[in-house]
This record gives sequence, C-alpha cells and structure tokens, in this order.
Amino acid sequence: MAYFDILLPVKNGAAYLAEALDSLRVQTIGDWRLLLLDHGSTDRTLDIAESRARIDPRIRIHSLPQARGLSGLLNAGLDLCDAKYVVRHDADDIALPDRLQHTRDGFAAHPDGVALGGQLTQFDDQGRTLAQHPLPTAPGRITAAMLFCNPVAHPTVALRLDRLQALGARYGVAFGQGIPARPMPEFENLVEDYFLFGQLALWGLVANLPQRLIRYRMHSGGVGRQKFAAQMAASHAVSLHLAARLSEMHGTPAFDPTPFCNHGGMLYDLGDRGDFRAEYAALRTALQRTDMDRAGLRRELAYRRVLSQRSRPAMLARYAQFRSTHRPAMNEQTTVKLHLMGRKGPSAVLSQTLAAA
Repeated sequence: MAYFDILLPVKNGAAYLAEALDSLRVQTIGDWRLLLLDHGSTDRTLDIAESRARIDPRIRIHSLPQARGLSGLLNAGLDLCDAKYVVRHDADDIALPDRLQHTRDGFAAHPDGVALGGQLTQFDDQGRTLAQHPLPTAPGRITAAMLFCNPVAHPTVALRLDRLQALGARYGVAFGQGIPARPMPEFENLVEDYFLFGQLALWGLVANLPQRLIRYRMHSGGVGRQKFAAQMAASHAVSLHLAARLSEMHGTPAFDPTPFCNHGGMLYDLGDRGDFRAEYAALRTALQRTDMDRAGLRRELAYRRVLSQRSRPAMLARYAQFRSTHRPAMNEQTTVKLHLMGRKGPSAVLSQTLAAA
C-alpha cells in the first residue's frame, strides 16, 4: 500500500501525457502509486503510458472505456484506491517536484480536512506564464465562496480517503446526512468536482494550500473552452443546490445566489434588470444566521455587494471601496472588468418563488 494513490483520468491525451507522467516520477516523495484511468483512447495514449509503466512499476494502467462520464471514471478510480490520500492529476498538467511533500504537510496542518487543494501557475502552449489569480486558503473563506464559484482547482486536489468513504462522498452525486427525499441532480461531466467540493465545503472540510503545486496548461482542447456555456449552466445548477442545502442545514430563509455567481469570471445574463440589492439583503440575512466563519463571510459578502448593482458608476464605486480593504482573488477582478466591457455569460432566471417572497 502506497502513501499516495494518484488518479490520472485520460482520453486521447497523447500530446502532453509523457510530460505529466515524468513530472510525477521526480517527486521528492516517492511513496506513491499512479492509477492511469484510460477512458477509451484511440491515439498513442496507451503506448506512452505503457512505455513509462515498463520503467516505473508504480504506474498502473486501467482501461475503463465503459465508465459513465468523468464522474464514473473517477469513482471507478476511487474504488481501486487503498492509500491514505488520493491525489488528482490531469494528463496535460505538470506537477511541481514538491507537490506531494506540500500535500503531506498540508494535511498535517489541516487534520479535519477531507479535500486539500493549492495554488497553480497557468501557462499557454508556448510556455508563457499567464496572469495568476490566488485562491483562498482558509476553510471558512472557501465555504462562503463556494456558493458562487468554485474556489478549488481540481487538478491540485488531494482527498483523505477514509473520511471521504465515511461520508459516502462520490463524484457527481449528492451525499451527506439529512438530505431530503426529493430528486437530486447528478453531474457526469463538467462540474463533477465543483459538486463534490461544494458539498464538502458546507461542513468546512475543504482548504487550499498557499504553495503552488502544479503548472496548469491552458490550451484550446481544454473542456472549459470547448463547453463553456454548458459548464456555466451546470455550475449554476450546483450553486442553486448548495444554497438550498445550506438553508436546509441551518434552518435559514431560502435565497437565490444567481445574481452574485461569477463562474468562469462572468455574471449570468439576467436581462435588463441591474439592481439586485433586495436579493443581496436576503442573501446576507440568510448567511449571517449560519455558523459560517465570520471573517470569511464578511470578506465574501463585501465582494458580492459589489455585484448587487450592475450600472457602471455603482459597480466602479463599490469595487473601489472593496479594493481599499481587500486584495482581489480568484476571478473577482476579471468579473468586474468583463461586465464593464459588456461581456455576459449565458442567460439565467431568478427563482420566482423567492422573488415573490
């Protein structure tokens, strides 16, 4: 049994797979096993994987072409794991040499954590480093942010396997005690990570490390670029689910997070209306009645207040006020910039039930 099991799902990833595997083989901690989960590749992916497996027996190849979406593939991988921690890695990213060392030290610093991510360095196909956006580190801050976007970079994440299993947590499905008996969404692709981490974050079980763990490749073949609209729609569904779940857990009034969501760095298109101060008041009232970390909540509410009025003068004034006391993180500055440039995400609809209330 290894200390780390590394899950690497891949389908037709020959272009970058060798570099990804080689970056893991030179980790400063060598007590790991890599489970390469092939989802029916038709290019040279398996040839490359087999060549590395011949020289490094820690690499194991599993052919799972019938897995149901990425969620099914990752869940099949979890079923194969028996290490203390499960590390996620993608076939087009590069692990920094001390990634596993930082992860081991990070779990020691967060003994109650179930999911632990970290920072990343984005780069393009020409190797140029792109603008970096820091991700929040404290569990309380992550819990507050998770209602509106995903503050965790999936390819940097490691999971504490025994606690994950004890919670019945899986990719793409709802889990946890007290879930009401009604149909729940399932996500096979696109936002399976956001759904998993969002539910864990409701219990304060997610943190990010301050260290950079990987080099994250931005390229035209990435899912986020190819299926942006579908990903935005699925992310909206997760935000709605998390908001409803939070209200059920704490017995607080229902609220609609839609006007304040900025998945992909963009606000949803809500038509001609630009004043959402009433929705912000409902949001603030509900969240302040939870046991959420006060400092993290105040920080999050300060930014969501910026988005409550979408006219150019109001948003600029509120963002300037926000910047005077807070350092922008994640996609916060991008969201304001794109909105002021007239860029909008897909259309969304506010909950009429909540609006009537």
